[in-house]
Amino acid sequence: MRWRRVKAILVKESLQIVRDPRSLVIALLIPLLQMFLLGYGISLDVKQIPLCAYDREGSQASQDLLQRFAASPYFALQGQAADYAEVGRNLDNGRCRLAIVIPADFSRTLNDAGQGVVQALLDATDTNTASLAAGYAGAVVASYSSAVQLKSIERRGGSVQTLTPVEVRARVWFNEDLVSRNFIIPGVVALVMAIVGAQLSSLTIAREWERGTMELLISTPVKPLELMLGKLLPYFVVGMIDACICLALAVFWFQVPFRGTLPAMAFTTGLFLTVVLCIGYYVSVSIRSQVGASQVALLLTMLPTTLLSGFSFPIDQMPPAVQTVTYLVSGRYYVTILKGLFLKGAPWTELLLPILCLTLYALVMILLAARAFRKTLD
Repeated sequence: MRWRRVKAILVKESLQIVRDPRSLVIALLIPLLQMFLLGYGISLDVKQIPLCAYDREGSQASQDLLQRFAASPYFALQGQAADYAEVGRNLDNGRCRLAIVIPADFSRTLNDAGQGVVQALLDATDTNTASLAAGYAGAVVASYSSAVQLKSIERRGGSVQTLTPVEVRARVWFNEDLVSRNFIIPGVVALVMAIVGAQLSSLTIAREWERGTMELLISTPVKPLELMLGKLLPYFVVGMIDACICLALAVFWFQVPFRGTLPAMAFTTGLFLTVVLCIGYYVSVSIRSQVGASQVALLLTMLPTTLLSGFSFPIDQMPPAVQTVTYLVSGRYYVTILKGLFLKGAPWTELLLPILCLTLYALVMILLAARAFRKTLD
């Protein structure tokens, strides 16, 4: 292998990137759009859930309970219904996701039996929001119940300390404020790297076939490995620049904590970028159409990284067969590394296994991509 030939291909491909506006848009605009759209558009924090109430009693106790719902940051009280029919209409037209119905004998049963019953009607078309709303409503009712029990004990002259003999004090690690953006943004970085790397490299060889320059390229003394290196090195540099942009946006714009080290981030990003570039190059060699190659490259990189890497859905909650498939997805290891670097500040020793797996993945893809190109017109 001669680096003079690699340099010649590298210069040629670099000029192609500069002269092709589409490549520049893919390289520079897509990372910015993806980071802002996904960073602001995806959120697992459910707050201000629309709430409707039907207070059949209208007592001081029932109004106190509704005031607790109105004061909670997780609910937005839309108003009080006059009857069950209005509650049903509000749930049907989407005006509220949760309806609280307080029975007519709420205060009496609460005072006589020491236990009241409140009905909660949930719109479960979105099961995640419904389950969270049910949990939040249970917490509000539990807080109100504790306050009622406290007043009852005080009236009877009992000790307040007997109310909660065991107290739980939770301390959250790694994502102290429980902000879903801190969990999502590292996965977005992996998704951006997968899309940009595969899209750019999938056009390299297919472009030569469509423009009729493949015969000239084959007639040169350049070897397949030299061609691959010359074609991919410019995109590797572009991909690393995009990674720096994504890291800067994540830390300085979205305020996601980065507790790891920059050398670890650069090394692992280079490994993952090598994987997706080689996948795109392999597809470009196999499919001689730029449109077809770009579509297949997206199918092989974006979808697995989105669905099977742990970015969108927790892997341990997937069926066992799907969990086995995730080991074949390079994004799984990169997302694990990113979460460890951003939130945990994990040292090399704790990330050794995913780094080794990603390294092995990169070596296999380099070998497959290097053997894919043959200097023939067949």
